[in-house]
Amino acid sequence: MAIMTGLSGNEIYCLNLKGLSPGELLVGNSVHSMGFLGGIGAGISGVFGGEVSQVTEIINEGRKQSFLRIMREAQQHGAVGVTGVTSDLRRFQGNIEFLSVASAVNSPNKPSNGGIYSTAGDGQQLYCQLDAGYSPLSFVFGNVAYSVGLAGGIFGALKSLGRGEIREYSDIFNHTRHLALQRIVREAKAVGANAVVGIETRVMPFQGVHEMLMMGTASHHPALGAYAAEPVTSDLTCEEMWNLASMGYAPLKLVLGTAVYSLGLVGGLKSMFKSFIRGEISDLTSLVHDAREHAIGLIRDEARAIGADDVVGIKTHIHEIGNLVEFMAIGTAVKRLPGVSVQTAQLPPQAIMQDRDTWISSDDIFGNAAASRRGRGTENTAASMIGKVIEAAG
Repeated sequence: MAIMTGLSGNEIYCLNLKGLSPGELLVGNSVHSMGFLGGIGAGISGVFGGEVSQVTEIINEGRKQSFLRIMREAQQHGAVGVTGVTSDLRRFQGNIEFLSVASAVNSPNKPSNGGIYSTAGDGQQLYCQLDAGYSPLSFVFGNVAYSVGLAGGIFGALKSLGRGEIREYSDIFNHTRHLALQRIVREAKAVGANAVVGIETRVMPFQGVHEMLMMGTASHHPALGAYAAEPVTSDLTCEEMWNLASMGYAPLKLVLGTAVYSLGLVGGLKSMFKSFIRGEISDLTSLVHDAREHAIGLIRDEARAIGADDVVGIKTHIHEIGNLVEFMAIGTAVKRLPGVSVQTAQLPPQAIMQDRDTWISSDDIFGNAAASRRGRGTENTAASMIGKVIEAAG
């Protein structure tokens, strides 16, 4: 019977170089209701700010159920692995559907024997990961549903009359973001991994709160065993990781820092009046500069504490929180280690070629899933950042 796969031609080519062939398209879903008790509990927790554990548990359960269903399908098809695992959710008629989509991979010379690995990366990233010496074990994720909270909102609103960082907000957001990272590391340790690679980070609204979601591939690299007591973490793409491995570098830790700032009532009024005339808005210039430098300074301090050589792939993001603005910097701390290398002299072009979508639809689940695997978070442009700050200050 013909194979029905979600793998592209480039992915199939790359996997063939590693002795793998395309398997069946896999789909797993789980439809949940938030439920009366869950909604009440979330409302109570939201008063105090921080994690809303009831919502975290509901989302975690739904994501795991949909993932386990694609793994059962893969086992039924005799696959040796599963690649390109997604974890999405859709809302309809008051319910939430958790959806996982992936593609199985087969090996004619290596039957599964019940042990199936799974990856967050697509077939091209799986090739890069294998060639850099990282054996995939399992798709893993860590999530936190969090709220600034009613009490924090009132206190923050009063403090936001002045210009500068709102430490109470910065502490909440730094805690929740590191909590998601701790949870993905915990999942990786449970399957015997010493690395989580290709981590993708998302922040999404959910039932009146926000979910911080990290997804990656728990893996094992023999050169990391004697160095890292905890699994190392990286948000580099597997293509980037291969390039660094070819120079002897390995990731140590995904590092991130968050700072929440307010332009302040006085600064907002001054900027509003200045915006009527052409020229620089000095208050916004200094705020954006100081906030970005502060966030980058946090990851610099974290990298120094773990003995990293460099922090690479740094991206800065900005999020609006009412009349406040969150600045976040994220990157991967790396270090040159003995025993880190690649198997081939260079990547084949098919490993880095981007597939072009030929079906365009705003409601296309499979197309959106593929796009999310290929796309990476990019740094906001200066114009976009200043525009958001102007809106927040106004």
